[in-house]
Amino acid sequence: MTKAKAEDLDFDTLGFAYHDLPYRYHAEYHNGQWGPGELSTESNLSMSEAAVALHYGLQAFEGMKAYRRQDGGINLFRPIENAKRLQRSADRLLMEPFPVDRFVEAAKEVVKANQDFVPPYESGGALYLRPLLIDTTPNIGLHGGQDFTFVIFATPVGAYYPGGLTPTSFVTSDFDRAAHGGTGQAKVGGNYAASMLPGKKAHDAGYSDVVYLDPIHHEYIEELGSANFFGITKEGQFQTPKSPSILPSITKFSLLEIAREQGLNPIETSISINDLDQFAEAGAMGTAAVISPVGSITHHGQKHVFYSETEVAPVTQKLYDRLTAIQYGDEEGPAGWAVDVPLD
Repeated sequence: MTKAKAEDLDFDTLGFAYHDLPYRYHAEYHNGQWGPGELSTESNLSMSEAAVALHYGLQAFEGMKAYRRQDGGINLFRPIENAKRLQRSADRLLMEPFPVDRFVEAAKEVVKANQDFVPPYESGGALYLRPLLIDTTPNIGLHGGQDFTFVIFATPVGAYYPGGLTPTSFVTSDFDRAAHGGTGQAKVGGNYAASMLPGKKAHDAGYSDVVYLDPIHHEYIEELGSANFFGITKEGQFQTPKSPSILPSITKFSLLEIAREQGLNPIETSISINDLDQFAEAGAMGTAAVISPVGSITHHGQKHVFYSETEVAPVTQKLYDRLTAIQYGDEEGPAGWAVDVPLD
């Protein structure tokens, strides 16, 4: 694949696509320890046909972004939390966790080396980083290995909503995203593989994505596609589901804190699909869009409309504006949220 060149990219029209950038970070775990790691120009990975990651799914990943500030500098958003979550995912799959401090420094190195690909402030885009941890041990037996590869690569992405936030529609599914007591709280590929078919069925039916209900009762909201759900009650409270099979989103916990700051008395709680009438607004939270306003949810053929199917609700807009202002460095956020990337 041809290496991308910054001068060939139109940062105002970027979608969410992969571009083979000049540099990525690569580290190997062998003989009981992580090697030093380094920036690499090689975008292809080499591994045995018997690698555990290929046969038994021992791989985990993260999604994070670097943002160009108005002053030309670059912020990473809460990279320590991504590092910690990858460690939890690794523990769940019996893989060797990558050290938190090295993760953060590696992310900074990748951003600095590819700084020409960080979209300009006014574009609303960002540099998306994909940390990846895989078990490369050649092994046919069903057990974890002792050789691992850690990579962080990057690709520039455009504004998720080029024309501004837009409400979308969702539909409930009979499929489960993850099993109760399974790998739902880990960011692992198998969870996303399970979501491909129900997501396609929803798209084919004209919906943005799927509302996954809890795998035991099929009543309580879990996630919306690959994002966490939130609702604003008619009394003005921020509510988001709590369940052992939900991925703990960094965007979600950031918005919980912002909601507290804005007097929304936020809570994590069980939310029944039969109680949508209590919400004046709703949205999905995740790294890609930050917030995707939810215009409606259809369940068993019954469509529930929240604030509007065409206009963004006021509290949702306020939450989005505050979080993105912190990410792009326009407003001061809690300590440690916006991490400067030294560019020399």
